[in-house]
Amino acid sequence: MERSSHGDGRWDPGELAAFGEGAVIEPTVLVFHPASISVGAGVYVGHGTILKGYHRNEMRIGAGSWIGEQCYLGSAGGLTIGENVGIGPGVRILTSEHEEEGPEKPIIEAAVRFDPVTIEDDADIGIGTILLPGVTIGRGARVGAGSVVTADIPSLAVAAGTPARVMRSRGDG
Repeated sequence: MERSSHGDGRWDPGELAAFGEGAVIEPTVLVFHPASISVGAGVYVGHGTILKGYHRNEMRIGAGSWIGEQCYLGSAGGLTIGENVGIGPGVRILTSEHEEEGPEKPIIEAAVRFDPVTIEDDADIGIGTILLPGVTIGRGARVGAGSVVTADIPSLAVAAGTPARVMRSRGDG
């Protein structure tokens, strides 16, 4: 199988689909397919983060959101981050994965499945968390550090673990 480079990740703010007023993307952030990425006003993206756009689907980061250092945000399947979302350092968000097509075929050569991830307004994703393809994090939900999210987390829920499980509602005190 022939491999090719995706480029060096260097970018210019004018290449983004949108770049809101007061947004800060640190100099060591790598951006791929910038035309598929929209960044809202007042967004912060920390050092060493990779914003991996794709030639189809979009990455949208809502106003006032904060993304910590050394995150990986992949948007091949589509990624929507609402407003005022906190994403801790080292978070990984995946929107695609290889299908398993049987033991005779290497997984890396299998078909790729694309599935969007949505993080609704006011949610908080703890340091080192992994969000797998197809999940939605509800409005105001909180996901604990180091969690692996394999299923939707409802609004105002507090979830943690591997796999992440809802522990309580933020409305419960």
